[in-house]
Amino acid sequence: MFLRYCTWAFLVFLATAAQAQQAALPPSTGFTIFLKGTPIGREDVTVRTDASGVSIVSQGRMSVPSSVTTRRAEVKYGPDWTPQTFTLDATVNGGDVTAKSTFAGSVARTEGVQTGTPYARQHEISPQPVVLLPSSFFGAFEAVSRRLVNAPGGTELKAYVLPQGETTIKLVSSVTERIQIGKEVFDVWHLEALWQIPGTSDIGLSITSTKDGGLVRFSVPAQGLDVVRADVAASTSRTQVYSNAGDEAVTIPAAGFNLGATLTRPAAAAAAAPMPAVILLGGAGSNDRDGAAHGVSTLAQLAGALAKAGYLAVRYDKRGFGQSGGRSESATLSDYAEDVRVVVRWLNDRKDIDPKRIAVIGHGEGAWVALLAASRERKLAAVVSLAGPGTTGADLVLDQQQRTLERSTLSPQDRAARVALQKQIHSAVLTGKGWDGVPPDVRKEADTPWMQSFLLFDPGKTIEDVRQPILVVHGALDHQVLPSNAERLVALARTESKSKSVELVMVRGVNHLLTPAITGEIAEYATLDDRNVSKDVTDAVNTWLAKTFAAIR
Repeated sequence: MFLRYCTWAFLVFLATAAQAQQAALPPSTGFTIFLKGTPIGREDVTVRTDASGVSIVSQGRMSVPSSVTTRRAEVKYGPDWTPQTFTLDATVNGGDVTAKSTFAGSVARTEGVQTGTPYARQHEISPQPVVLLPSSFFGAFEAVSRRLVNAPGGTELKAYVLPQGETTIKLVSSVTERIQIGKEVFDVWHLEALWQIPGTSDIGLSITSTKDGGLVRFSVPAQGLDVVRADVAASTSRTQVYSNAGDEAVTIPAAGFNLGATLTRPAAAAAAAPMPAVILLGGAGSNDRDGAAHGVSTLAQLAGALAKAGYLAVRYDKRGFGQSGGRSESATLSDYAEDVRVVVRWLNDRKDIDPKRIAVIGHGEGAWVALLAASRERKLAAVVSLAGPGTTGADLVLDQQQRTLERSTLSPQDRAARVALQKQIHSAVLTGKGWDGVPPDVRKEADTPWMQSFLLFDPGKTIEDVRQPILVVHGALDHQVLPSNAERLVALARTESKSKSVELVMVRGVNHLLTPAITGEIAEYATLDDRNVSKDVTDAVNTWLAKTFAAIR
């Protein structure tokens, strides 16, 4: 029996028969397959386009969740993207499976053998669908990226999933990005889409392609699946989501590894005049130096605004991500704070930087790291919290869960069970005991040094040792970290810290991403018309920094 639809990490589909000898194909492109950050396989994909249409050929190997060796997979399309044939020859968990699909008019027919058992399927299909075989032929998504790269948002693409039937891929948005490999940079399109499968919840897809539609990266974030072109998957590569006129790629030496960073210089900076500098830190889940989340490159945009105001801005990939070395799996908030101190010392040694005017700005979780760094590093002259939490990490998680449950259709009993499970996870993370009954995949995500440091973090205790001037900026429509957090953070700073200057700026009409919003709800992020950091936010920060640094001179 064929497997029914299930989550991506556990999809295993049929393999099909090898085709006869083909003419020589263009060079193949290698892709590395990751599952939750762990490499699990490789696929080599060749795309041939000529007057007869498009042919996508693949071979590869994958170790989990099933052992799959794809000796050959091929899908052929006509010049108008009408599918013609699909074939694949592979071994799944040691057993050979074969299949062949043909497409005539509105009918798709598939025949083959799975571990000795013949099978046959027939389905009605729409005109010109893409043909996909998830989890064993990712090269097939070359057709998706090429069909959607120049399409407007809202475009729906029919997808025939072998041998199950027809589904729909709906394009939500597309934005241009840049990918940097070493010092080389090239433009790409970043597509966000929803895979609408009958009988299941929609699956979010993230696709990166070259300008002509060539596949660069294919991801299913909810399942931790990431299929990345080999050169882009290398440690020397990063996605340059946003660029400013004064950007310069640099490497900052840290303890046993380097931090890949970008400097954004003021355009009119006098060569002989030491500049003030600002270090930018992203929130949880925003591991790259641009602070990219939900299509908003928060840190990169802040860097551009700061540079225009005369500051040299530094942003960097978190350790273990992008072009930064180190081990992400063992990193804690304390480790991230030490990385800030490394950057401070690096700036302090530069002749073009005024060592008395170095500030740190953190967004979300980054605000905690900024406070922690400021409590340890006296060479920091000022600290800014953008949408920073004012409670412990454990309380923040429970609060966010509660607000999510309030909007759900779950019964009171189910809600109570979810809360009880979350509290059990917290206790297990902090004590190392009580994991019984917690799903293994949940434990794998939660049982980390970072999570322990996050749950334990209390800004009230850290802020006691902060002496620098503090600015707290918060969006009045922030529904991810409620505005009450800013008020609590300011109250703590004014009563518990050693700082002689604490200010609060509440920005109307702005959400957690620091962009203009209508409701501020997380569900609104995907539909935002304006993905630019609010000028009210950047003006508040620049004005405060100018005043604060003027008092230092």
